[in-house]
Amino acid sequence: MKTLKEVGCGKTVTVKRLYGEGPVKRRIMDMGITKGVEIFVRKVAPLGDPVELTVRGYELSLRKADAEMIEVES
Repeated sequence: MKTLKEVGCGKTVTVKRLYGEGPVKRRIMDMGITKGVEIFVRKVAPLGDPVELTVRGYELSLRKADAEMIEVES
């Protein structure tokens, strides 16, 4: 299992599954991150938090803890 947290800069991945419960999972889905969507990892901050992504044509910053809940495949 590979999570979004482990993806390097400049890579594009597809969301396979979302983990998490209730409001946290709902918030991730409200940002447009749902099963089957492509995510491009633009930048990773020096300490790894946050991660800058491009999702559905817009830019998004995501905390490492949230990125860990998103299972992806190349």
